[in-house]
Amino acid sequence: MSANSVVIVGGGLAGIGAALSCARLGIRSVLVSECDWLGGQVSSQAIPPDEHPWIEFAGCTHSYRTFRNNVRTFYTEHYPLTADARSARLLNPGGGNIGPLSHEPFVAEMVIEQMLAPWRSRGLIEIIRDARVVRADTTGDRVDSVTVELLDGTQREISGGYYIDATDLGDLIDAAGIEHVVGAESQSQTGEPHALPGDPDPTDQQAITWALALRLSPDTDNIIERPTSYDFWRSYQPDFWPGPLLGWEVSDYVTHEPRHRPLFVTAPGPTGIRYDLWHARRVLAAENMDGDWTSDNTIAAWPMMDYMRLPLVGGDPEHREAALDEAREFTRSFLYWMQTEAPRHDGGVGYPELRPHTEITGTADGLAKRPYIREGRRIAALFTVAEQHIGVAARNGFDSAEHFDDSVGIGAYRMDLHPSTSGRNTLDLDTYPFQIPLGSLIPVRVRNVLAAGKTMGTTHLTNGAYRVHPVEWSAGEASGAVAAFCLGAGVEPAELRAKPELIADLQSLLTTRLGIDLEWPDFGPLTPTHRFGYVPTTSS
Repeated sequence: MSANSVVIVGGGLAGIGAALSCARLGIRSVLVSECDWLGGQVSSQAIPPDEHPWIEFAGCTHSYRTFRNNVRTFYTEHYPLTADARSARLLNPGGGNIGPLSHEPFVAEMVIEQMLAPWRSRGLIEIIRDARVVRADTTGDRVDSVTVELLDGTQREISGGYYIDATDLGDLIDAAGIEHVVGAESQSQTGEPHALPGDPDPTDQQAITWALALRLSPDTDNIIERPTSYDFWRSYQPDFWPGPLLGWEVSDYVTHEPRHRPLFVTAPGPTGIRYDLWHARRVLAAENMDGDWTSDNTIAAWPMMDYMRLPLVGGDPEHREAALDEAREFTRSFLYWMQTEAPRHDGGVGYPELRPHTEITGTADGLAKRPYIREGRRIAALFTVAEQHIGVAARNGFDSAEHFDDSVGIGAYRMDLHPSTSGRNTLDLDTYPFQIPLGSLIPVRVRNVLAAGKTMGTTHLTNGAYRVHPVEWSAGEASGAVAAFCLGAGVEPAELRAKPELIADLQSLLTTRLGIDLEWPDFGPLTPTHRFGYVPTTSS
């Protein structure tokens, strides 16, 4: 590759956004993906979108909205929808109550491939799949090349003018020795009201979730082989949890009071929504289909499935692999418990009719190809977004998030922190809709690397708001645009941020060429995202 190109490490939503913005601005990129499926949390990790209440008319980039529209079009063109579903103004294929667009992971993967296809045809995007970073060569404050290893053990060295870390764990940051933060900061470090009161804790890393796709096959026995570690997980109970994790009792995200969350409820709630686990992340509703469609498809990625025993960052590679292996076994144990021992909503125990849905995950066991990782290494950035910039309680006296003159995008979500590997329970904090500051994408020292998505300059707390689907895509798209702008203007990111006139030029490019909003439109008061049950808000 030439010096006038960009190397993007990470094939998730941030990497997709970065590659698309580079291509649209005429810059070639090579996208290195650890998985064969592109799209990360929305595809290989099997997590349908977590989005804010205004997503249908504001709060995402043009290309992310194109992705959402293309998903709906895929269903209308290829699925036997009922007349009511086909005529719905905003089709929700699964009718999941987490968000307004619940769709199957393999559909997301196909839609992303379609979006990348014309740029690959023109030679502006190259994709390297099933590859992991094994080395980064540096000279002073610059990265010279990245070496990746493929499934067959062969290695390939890749070089470019700029490098973007769009991975979940900060793999490029680690390989290149870039200054970063892991885990939870202390109040003395960040000034955040809800940061740790004592010392920082690098082991305080949010739980991961290895999702599972399920369907129902009535009157059949689909019980999997008993996992070897089942007895351990059957009795495993964190100190703060109201019962064993293999159970229907969970700790309420906000109050930490015990809460019963069964697989099925017998009747919908007052709003007509079924607040049970099956309908939470249902990605295909049988009621939306014509013909002999015998079962919904749903994604099991529920609170009691959070794996929180071992952190992924902070040990040797064997430690990380051990944690991933345990996480897979934990999900398999949860499935086995549901099939054999779980109290049924209609009496008795066990749901042997639960069948892992291998087709929509592209795996032999119905588990996602990759785990959903909520946080990893975060760069030590020129600017770090903290709780006092976006948190409702922390911004006492203000009715909006901090305004950033160097905004390169917008987003919205609560500071949603899952249980951590240090033994901390959940933390759930209201936020105002916020911006993505340019400074949060730029490392303090290294001159030709940018962060995107989970690697950007957030704290442990604000990562919980910036890690969700549309914000990860937006941050990646901004990083790709910054790299392209710097290559074209002959400036480095830190120099760009230091010059208001250059920031203005970048922001003009973002809005006019890429369709990226830099601030929230004025359509009235903005309230935080609802946690359970998506309640859409309209501009009227």
